[in-house]
Amino acid sequence: MRQGVKVKHIKHNNYNFCYFTRGKPGAQPSMLMLHGYLFSKDMWLDTLEYIPEDIHVVCIDLPGHGATTRLMDDSYRAPDQAELIHEFVECIGLDKNPFHLIGFSVGGMIAGAYAALYPSHVHCLSLLSPGGLRYEGGYELVKHFRQLEKSISVGSSHFYASTERLVEELLKLGLYHPSLSQLKILKGYILDDRPKKSFYMKNFIDLTSLKSRYCVEDNASEIKAPTEIIWGEHDKIFDPSGADILAKVIPHCQVNMLDKCGHFITMDRPQKSAELILEFHNSVCGTKKTN
Repeated sequence: MRQGVKVKHIKHNNYNFCYFTRGKPGAQPSMLMLHGYLFSKDMWLDTLEYIPEDIHVVCIDLPGHGATTRLMDDSYRAPDQAELIHEFVECIGLDKNPFHLIGFSVGGMIAGAYAALYPSHVHCLSLLSPGGLRYEGGYELVKHFRQLEKSISVGSSHFYASTERLVEELLKLGLYHPSLSQLKILKGYILDDRPKKSFYMKNFIDLTSLKSRYCVEDNASEIKAPTEIIWGEHDKIFDPSGADILAKVIPHCQVNMLDKCGHFITMDRPQKSAELILEFHNSVCGTKKTN
């Protein structure tokens, strides 16, 4: 309520997409924000505090997250989720003009896949510590989840307890200096029920499959939009060297590294990251003229 957003729902095929929006489409491109793994559209509320209200913003619950439909039999590989987001974009009419696409973490992975699949729809692209890249040492988090998948049957009580421990580890690793208040807020973004936890594992397995795991780096040459990369220098989940990888493979790319910042950029540095997004938006889209 403080941010002036309106929660809306729209149905398409088997999905009921939940999203919130603020403002109306205008002279400047709209912003579409994609949240990270485990979370929901609510994680952008701190960011919106620093985005002018005359810019039209849409924040969607990704498939299976928040209040958007969760279907266990669907594929949640990044390119497949990008196609679902495209269907949502068409449903709400956001495809009428190219927009500013913003994605954090796994949302950045999906945003990168979207920009490669639908370049004419993306005016500019902001990727905040995205997945979808190759690292020499691999992803430690992926190794943890793979071990869990092999050693414990999904649905067992041991599985749920182990998943909870991994989520706790993820939340602590993601913050620069985790405080109790920050951890409580992050936990509040995660719906704590067993069906959801089974979905998280299903979602993770699909995202880290060979056809999805490196999709941003493998398809970077197809990204035509001006791109900014924002990464925390102390990210312990996705290695900050990913910023250099993307700078080399995406044309028209600029990089901003944030000090005293871990993986959860919007929690560690909400104002600075929002300012960088807005500066990039204005530099590419032009500031709105007022009479």
